[in-house]
Amino acid sequence: MIDFSIIFVITLLVAGVVNLFYEFKRDLMMYQQNSYRNERYMRWLSTSGDTTSLVRLLTYIAIMVMLVPQLSYMFCCCVALIPLCINVGKLIVARYKKPLVWTNRVKRIFAVASLLSVGICVAAWFIWKSWYVVDVALLVIFAMSHAIIMLSGILLKPVEASINRMYYNEAASILRSMPDLTVIGVTGSYGKTSTKHYLNRILSEKYDVLMTPGSYNTTMGVIRTVREMMKPYNEIFICEMGAKNIGDIKEICDLVHPTIGIVTAVGEQHLESFKTIENVQRTKFELVDSLPENGLAVINDDFPFAASRKVDNVKALRYAVRAVDNADYRVTSVVYDETGTSFSMQGPEGEFSFHTRLVGECNISNLMGAVIVALYLKVPVDKIQYAISKIEQVEHRLNLKRTPGGITIIDDAFNSNPTGSKMALDVLAGMTKGKRIVITPGMIELGDKQHEYNAELGRHIAASTDVAIIVGEYNRDAILEGLKSADMPEEKVKVVDSFKEAQIVLGSIVKPGDTVLYENDLPDTFK
Repeated sequence: MIDFSIIFVITLLVAGVVNLFYEFKRDLMMYQQNSYRNERYMRWLSTSGDTTSLVRLLTYIAIMVMLVPQLSYMFCCCVALIPLCINVGKLIVARYKKPLVWTNRVKRIFAVASLLSVGICVAAWFIWKSWYVVDVALLVIFAMSHAIIMLSGILLKPVEASINRMYYNEAASILRSMPDLTVIGVTGSYGKTSTKHYLNRILSEKYDVLMTPGSYNTTMGVIRTVREMMKPYNEIFICEMGAKNIGDIKEICDLVHPTIGIVTAVGEQHLESFKTIENVQRTKFELVDSLPENGLAVINDDFPFAASRKVDNVKALRYAVRAVDNADYRVTSVVYDETGTSFSMQGPEGEFSFHTRLVGECNISNLMGAVIVALYLKVPVDKIQYAISKIEQVEHRLNLKRTPGGITIIDDAFNSNPTGSKMALDVLAGMTKGKRIVITPGMIELGDKQHEYNAELGRHIAASTDVAIIVGEYNRDAILEGLKSADMPEEKVKVVDSFKEAQIVLGSIVKPGDTVLYENDLPDTFK
């Protein structure tokens, strides 16, 4: 006689293990996106509703049902299978904007989380000698999977610190072996990645240049660049320096020892961690404070908290597109056309004219910082002009392109901020052919000013566009408030839950000659 209760218990056991595998993968993805920091991960958990989702609630119910002794094993197992099957089915088909990267650190956390889970199940077996109780343990582990991932991170802290120190020392040794290497630090609330790319292209006309790739702008990202990509013949190292906490940039500077530093902007970015603009200023200028006496600081005066910061430890050259009163370098003319932008820049060396395929005031500003450093490093002006004319747009940063169907796309999907979003909307406003359409979920990581700045974004959208497609829930109320206060007609505002829905709405209204601006794209940690 077949004992169906045993079959159900084993089936639930297999389902529980498979579910934990997929759940740990997803939890680790979010843990990774929150920089493996428990406080940030917990902040995400508190706002995401992940701990109280329908699947989690069904799991809590299943655990309570399984603990009722009067109920049959088969019935309890069937109840428990419901949330597990739902969760596994959902996670198998899920697609993420920034999927989990299986780094060695992730593998270590996954291994420890798995060992903790096995330990709990083994303890349950030895205490109760029941596979049914092991099934209950698997459900409890799933219910507390976030805590297990965080505990794994805590247990591995000494290991990670030891590994990071080893990598740090190796990178420091490589840099010490290259005393003639010129290190250029680039930081700012926004514009640093574009400036890095532009500077790399210009300096490559004369020097052998290495830059930190992509968004490798943390200490470990810089260390990885040095260890894996630095060559003995490199003459210049352009090091992007990002920060979300005070001291982050100083930590990078203590490793690479820059002699030239560019501060592209000081703005209200990452206020959830910095809290105040003064802390942002203090952190960005850690780069300038770290420069040697014979070094050079290049500072964008278009931002008040950059312009007002006194620099007396090193030579400082200031540049501006708008706030030119105290600037050493300034833009004297700007002309946009279908081929890009022509502009002139005046400085101590004279006035020079440039043409670029790039558009937008922010790109001109980023080019200025790169040009100043190139002039300082004796790159001939004609080579600078040639390089600027050949610079390609950085992906997702005010990237202009045309589709075969005659639609202009402005891709500004990466890292939207109050200043950058306004500049992108100004570019959109300048498009005179067809409808001007913006697709945006708004801006994030603005702390207490989150609502205020997204409402202001709504007002800018109303002044610059013909159709607004607002994506997701996170900033919806604030943006709609701004749109309404600026009297944008309701029929011109489309509200959707996802970018997939936004594309469907766009497809129903866009025509040849229209221009579409994609302004920001929230990561998976936001809805």
